[in-house]
This record gives sequence, structure tokens and C-alpha cells, in this order.
Amino acid sequence: MPPPFLRRAWFAATDWVWPRVCLLCEARMTEPADVCLCPACVTALTTDPHQTCLRCSSTIGPHTDTSAGCSRCRDEVVRFDSATRLGVYDGRLREAVLRIKHVAGDALAEALGTVFAHKLRQRSGSDGPQLVVPVPLHWRRRLTRGYNQAESVARGIATELRVPLATRTVRRVRPTPKQTAVTPAERRRNVAGAFRPTTLAAVKGLRVLLVDDVLTTGATADAVATAVRTAGAAQVHVAVLAHR
Repeated sequence: MPPPFLRRAWFAATDWVWPRVCLLCEARMTEPADVCLCPACVTALTTDPHQTCLRCSSTIGPHTDTSAGCSRCRDEVVRFDSATRLGVYDGRLREAVLRIKHVAGDALAEALGTVFAHKLRQRSGSDGPQLVVPVPLHWRRRLTRGYNQAESVARGIATELRVPLATRTVRRVRPTPKQTAVTPAERRRNVAGAFRPTTLAAVKGLRVLLVDDVLTTGATADAVATAVRTAGAAQVHVAVLAHR
């Protein structure tokens, strides 16, 4: 993937022949941009009016003490160090997340990762990730779906941050049931032991950014973070497009 300035130049040149449209709302793109998302969609996707817990990315009230987490995560033991979200699972962001769950959403997923990277860069500063790892799908679900949307989001983030993307660091060793309509305790039981580091997991001593599309209770992120920690990562930070 070429660096951002080359992508902008390419888009500006090709727009004369193949006018671009926004990948989300399909509005005509009238100005050169890093991604095929119109300014209105970028604003809607990246504007989170709420304060969030640095530990689990849940919405919190003003002046909330989150030094030990918020009311949702304070009593939970998790293996990741922090969680960052692009926004709440609602509105335009919810629409985008639903679209990328299909193979035709690959380009949109990567574009979302690109815009998310700007927020991650502002938050992490000089202590940014040294490796980006997507939450893996079981091979059966990947075969059915056609691709892993978390991997495409992670690719957009890694490219924009110029950090290596590692897609074979963790594998899902068994399929897990869908995590809808189950209790938090059931979610944790569903994913317990479902992820293991691979022999290619070269993460020892690194700051790892773990990427997924949605975080609800954090059970899946915690299970993958546990596998990454087992492989020797120094830190594991979670980045999700949306928090339910």
C-alpha cells in the first residue's frame, strides 16, 4: 500500500476519468481525500460526543474517576491494557459496521481503519503500537463470509500508522457461537480457550494493537489478548470501531 501522499495524488488524477463516490452514502466525492468517504460521513463516523473509559471504552459520565476502570469493568480482570473506540454502535457507524460484515465491504472496512488511525495516533503519541493484530475468524466462518472484516480494518490502521500488520499471530482453534442474546458470563465461557498464539507469533516485548469491529463485554478481546500475552507481548491495547 503506497503512503498517504501518493494515494492522494493518485485519487486526484483518476477522479478525472473515474469519479469516486463515498463508500458509505454514495455521494459524489468532489475533493481529493485519503479514503473514499465523504467529509459528512467522516465527521459522522469520527465524532464521539461521549467521554469514555480508558480501560474498556464504555461511555462514562463527566468527572468519573476511571483510575481503576469504570462501573462496567472495574471488577473485571482483563489482559488488555486499554481500549479505544471510534464511536458508539449507533447511526452512521452502526450502518458502516453492518456493511463490512459482507465481502463487498472490504474497501469500506479498510477506509474505516484509515480514519480510525488518526484518532489512535492522537491518543497514543510516541508510545504507539509496534504491531497490529486483527481478531481472527475461525476458518469455517471465514470461508462462509469470504473475508475477515477485522483484518481489513486492521490493514487500514497499520498502513496509515506505518506499523507491521500480523495476521497469523493468533488463531481461533475452535468455532464459537454467536455472542448475541447471551449474558456477559456466557460470553466469557463461549470464548474461553478459543484462541491460541501460533508459532509465528513474534510479539515478544512489543506493544500490540488488537483490532476488532465491535466490543460489547470485552470477552473476545480479553480472550485474544490472553493469547497475545502468552506469546510474550509487553502491552496489548484494543481498538474497536464501535462499542455497544
